[in-house]
Amino acid sequence: MPSSHSAVVVALCTMIGKNYGINSAIFGLSVVFAFVVMYDATGVRRAAGKQAKLLNKIVQTPGLSGVEVTEKLQEVLGHTPTQVLVGALIGLIVGLVFG
Repeated sequence: MPSSHSAVVVALCTMIGKNYGINSAIFGLSVVFAFVVMYDATGVRRAAGKQAKLLNKIVQTPGLSGVEVTEKLQEVLGHTPTQVLVGALIGLIVGLVFG
């Protein structure tokens, strides 16, 4: 599934660029915001998902942990770079068409 977060921030950035110009301060701010959101989607959240997967394995290993866990951690948190790129392309198209 493409990243809807990436699509939204890129569409927002595109519409701001069309309406206020790419030399405006608000466009620059929106670009930084878009990069932070996309970095979070691929980097931080994806790493947290990998850690959750490993922690679930550790907790389920008999004798390794004396901790009783009633629920598993969510393992699918982030997006692949391809999913973020496709989301960004969708956002660009939407921003150009509706902006």
